[in-house]
Amino acid sequence: MSSYLLIAGATALLGPMIMAVLARRVLGLRIGAVRALLTGVAGLLAAGVVGTPMGPQASRTPLVTVQLGAALLGAMIFLVLSEAAVAGGSVRGMVRWPGALRRRLARSRRYTQLSRIAVRHGLGRFLTGRSRRGAASPKDQAALARSLRLALEEAGATFVKLGQVLSSRYDLLPDVFVEELSALQHEVAPEPWPDIERVLAEELKAPPEKVFAEFETEPLAAGSMAQVHRARLRDGRAVVVKVQRPGARQVLERDLDILFRISDMLERTTSWGRTVGSRALVQGFADSLHEELDFRTEARNTAAVAANAAVPGTAEDGDGRAPAVAARVLLPEVHLELTTARVLVVEWLDGVTLNRADTVIEAQGLDRERLARDLFGSLLHQIMIGGVFHADPHSGNILVLGDGRLGLIDFGSVGRIDRMLRASLRELLMAIDRNDPQALSDALLDLVERPDGIDEERFTRALGRYTARHLASAGPPGREMFSDLFLLVAQYGLTVPPEVAAAFRALATVEGALGRLVPGFDLVEEARSFAATELARRLSPRQLSRSLADEAAAVLPMLLRLPRRAERISSALEQGRLSINVRVFADERDRRFIQGIVRDVLLAFLGGVAGVLGMLLLSTRGGPRVAGSLRLFDVFGYNMLLISSVLVLRVLFTISKPQR
Repeated sequence: MSSYLLIAGATALLGPMIMAVLARRVLGLRIGAVRALLTGVAGLLAAGVVGTPMGPQASRTPLVTVQLGAALLGAMIFLVLSEAAVAGGSVRGMVRWPGALRRRLARSRRYTQLSRIAVRHGLGRFLTGRSRRGAASPKDQAALARSLRLALEEAGATFVKLGQVLSSRYDLLPDVFVEELSALQHEVAPEPWPDIERVLAEELKAPPEKVFAEFETEPLAAGSMAQVHRARLRDGRAVVVKVQRPGARQVLERDLDILFRISDMLERTTSWGRTVGSRALVQGFADSLHEELDFRTEARNTAAVAANAAVPGTAEDGDGRAPAVAARVLLPEVHLELTTARVLVVEWLDGVTLNRADTVIEAQGLDRERLARDLFGSLLHQIMIGGVFHADPHSGNILVLGDGRLGLIDFGSVGRIDRMLRASLRELLMAIDRNDPQALSDALLDLVERPDGIDEERFTRALGRYTARHLASAGPPGREMFSDLFLLVAQYGLTVPPEVAAAFRALATVEGALGRLVPGFDLVEEARSFAATELARRLSPRQLSRSLADEAAAVLPMLLRLPRRAERISSALEQGRLSINVRVFADERDRRFIQGIVRDVLLAFLGGVAGVLGMLLLSTRGGPRVAGSLRLFDVFGYNMLLISSVLVLRVLFTISKPQR
């Protein structure tokens, strides 16, 4: 009796686990022990439901296969439903359901609010993909651009930042949208001092009065993610303290989640969304915002730009020497010992922002041309030589200091360009300096990701027309120089790498600040001057010898290997062993993709055939009887239908399963 109970207990325990293992292997899932047990129980319940109507006949061998098939199918259905209901298919997801439900409700309320804002400003048809076809008139475009700006301002800080990013995307939006979005403003009330004080105490591990000798509770400026206060350290140095708003991260994550959903919908339903890659656009925007939320990133960015800024300038001083740009364009010193993820402490630069500096410039009699050249030269040096540059140099981030110099602040967003891209950018500038369309084409093709079938001759001719319009005409080029270049690149199917696009956006942004200093400032002429100076510097004996030494160090190992490789090739050719191997689908990802398609097609075909055979067997009259009214053809038909259901369910689950 005890051995019978032991066998029965082992069967009761192993049965569900065997069903769970089979279902998991068929569907290709990984599950935990608890869900495996529940899956096995669901399979056994399904077998019981099928076997109950059969009565004692269920113990017969032909019917056992039907019960086993029903158990497997029931276990698979349970796994599919649990995978759809629980994120990742883990029981831990069930524990997170209340929080996930609260977040979903909050997202739904926010999405409803944003939908109402879009509809109120006449933008609803663009979200649903039902926009009117045909080219809109300039008046309609201007009205639509204004509606978009007002909607973004009403939607809040995250969407205002998105609009500000789009305002520099000449490659995506017409000029009327760029100009309208450039005027985006977002008035934010300052956070109450007790909340800011609590953040400071949490981050600095001490009350503000113990860390700073003085701290002004009234903020100098209040932004959507942070606000800025003036303070003084114990050693008497004046500093600026940037404090993140409480709850800023939660608000950002909620709005970004909605933006991702909107971008996915635009990419599915609108040709514009597919053309610009709305999902990738929002992903880049989200990455930059996440960097801005960690003030330690801004501290590292400031230090990196400052370390690469101390290089010779392009403008000459009165004594004929070329002073360092770092001496004329200052960057604040970061106090790393007081900087955390939510608090940034930097040196106080005594000045006013460029958009309010007209009276200061006039009062001090500053040379506007010199200030503009210093600002533009500093940014060009950051991009072309340092490789780390300020990605958002608008007028609010540029200071005119009390001693007549300039200062750059707010390095929450920077760009980085590697050495190869910097070399291509320098070649681009030198081609512009020589007004050489062929060299310009070669340099531009080195910068972008180009398709295989591009007509380089046509592209060179188009660049020749571009240079004749913007670079060879009288007078400084306008803002359309950047937009026309991006349109030309997009027309030939070229893709601009994100880091290069960031550099062009920075140049387009600083053009607005330069226009405040000197209306009609000639960027091209200054870029040509920079290119000529940089070429002269690189051709100097000292720099030339260093460049030759670097190139020789890179090329020498390859040259040393050439004789040995040439001898191997000639030996193989002499002995008739020279061959060329071409591997189709050499990439493992390509092989997995093809294998997956073949597997799913084969399983779907087999499932369909099994289903058809099962229906034919069930509809066939006659045949030997197994028990009572049950015929052998019925048993085979039920088994074939179960096999068909398992195979088809496997294929459907594989197709619908999200790729992680």
